[in-house]
Amino acid sequence: MAVAVVGDNNKPHAVCIPYPAQSHIKGMMKLAKLLHHKGFYITFVNTEFNQNRLIKAGGPDSLNGCPNFQFKTIPDSLPPSDPDGNQDITLLCRSIRRNLLTPFCNLLAQLNEDDNTTTPSVTCIVSDGIMPFTIRAAHELQIPVAVFWTFAACAFMGYYQYRALLDRGLTPLKDSSYLTSGYLDTAIDWIPGMKDIRLKDLPTFFQTTDPNDEIFNLSMDSAESASQASALGLHTFDALEQDVLGALSSIFPHIYTIGPLQLLLNQHVSPKEQDQLASLGCNLWKEEPKCLQWLDSREPGSVVYVNFGSLAVMSLQHLVEFAWGLANSNHYFLWIIRPDLVIGESAILPPEFEADTKERGLIAGWCSQEQVLNHPSVGVFLTHSGWNSTIESLTAGVPMMCWPFLADQVTNCRYTCTEWEVGMEIDHNAKRDEVEKLVKEFMEGKKGKKMTKKAMEWKKLAEKATGPDGSSTLNLDKLNSKVITLTGVNVKAQRRPIFDKAEDLDKAWKIARYVPKGRGKMQEQCMMPNITYDYTKKAVTKQYIQ
Repeated sequence: MAVAVVGDNNKPHAVCIPYPAQSHIKGMMKLAKLLHHKGFYITFVNTEFNQNRLIKAGGPDSLNGCPNFQFKTIPDSLPPSDPDGNQDITLLCRSIRRNLLTPFCNLLAQLNEDDNTTTPSVTCIVSDGIMPFTIRAAHELQIPVAVFWTFAACAFMGYYQYRALLDRGLTPLKDSSYLTSGYLDTAIDWIPGMKDIRLKDLPTFFQTTDPNDEIFNLSMDSAESASQASALGLHTFDALEQDVLGALSSIFPHIYTIGPLQLLLNQHVSPKEQDQLASLGCNLWKEEPKCLQWLDSREPGSVVYVNFGSLAVMSLQHLVEFAWGLANSNHYFLWIIRPDLVIGESAILPPEFEADTKERGLIAGWCSQEQVLNHPSVGVFLTHSGWNSTIESLTAGVPMMCWPFLADQVTNCRYTCTEWEVGMEIDHNAKRDEVEKLVKEFMEGKKGKKMTKKAMEWKKLAEKATGPDGSSTLNLDKLNSKVITLTGVNVKAQRRPIFDKAEDLDKAWKIARYVPKGRGKMQEQCMMPNITYDYTKKAVTKQYIQ
């Protein structure tokens, strides 16, 4: 399946591919929009499964309407599953490691064989960090690849330590009793840039007894392979994670903090262009506009927003405990409950709860989270601590009640509560009394007010980072220049028409032209490679330089 709009064949062409999950698609889509704004032609690659979900959630025209931006798909090689639910993570990771390289390379070949009067040849790959096969594909095609981790720097560093955990004998676990024996409280004091860390604060996929665990091995391979990429991007900003970023920069010389992505879009892309790009969908569930309408009728800071993200699941017992904790707090709440939130059961709440809270609560299936978090009525966010949710809450200046589920969520929770001082953690075995107590503390107590003030400080720092001279703005420009420069070095034979004036060429090539008289070949000077235009073939060849 492909959705395309005729575009400009004189642009650098980035193929953007996210890990096939909601939060990763959202992060990569925002980066793709920023690159599009910078002048790139974009091909956005989804799995067939997720592309169908995007169209179902956003409507048949949700992937149409933007020049120089097209969608393509590759198969995920997984067995059929619920078309409206999440796929099995273990099977998905196994397929990424074994099955996706070939269809992705076939797609790249197809893109380069397409009619170049409407679609330029591929000049670079921008890949999710958890799709390491893209690095091999880029090397085979001799084009640059930037890997973008839609995570915090602390989480990426945690994944990067998986090899060390393996070498030190800390994983795999000897048996499942290690999960509850206190073993995970073991202090880890050897990770550069991270202090006061315990085993249980690292991304959870090392907590396995199987040395061949698919998710653990994909995570470890992905973090290690980042050193083979042309550039490494992280969805964070310098002021938020100075220590760990300092440590990472000594390991990865071409590392760029690019975030918060939405603020970069808000501050650098015109409203007219944003409206055009807004039609490009990235939600796997249909948003319900009633959420914002309901918030409009509430007082500032009076609402508890509850959303456990796109992957987290819980027992029906936990659902009920959270429900009564919210009810007993006597505060307004907006609660997003996915159809698949409860393990093996329907997410049905007790009728007594619904009767008790019908004037104070609203339950919906999905929402525009950033709009909700930035609504003045929202006072606190009860979250699973996924990174998108965390950085969006920091960007909005909203403190958090944290109930992490898996992966990097535990690391994000640790930093939210101890380093950034904007959150409090709920025990994994959540009880209604604890939930009620924390809601009241955030909405009524001194500690809650202090955390709200701290969250507003992080909001201002995020805005500064994405301002005209902010660290993230400069890093986006550096990443753009890095990929463009490497593209100029590495692309063997990108076909382009002949132009009469240098300014008609893509500005990114920064070409200074001098034209000899007569026909035949004429030389151009570029920043790094020589570029040869052939009048007879009407093509341009960039001489390959290693």
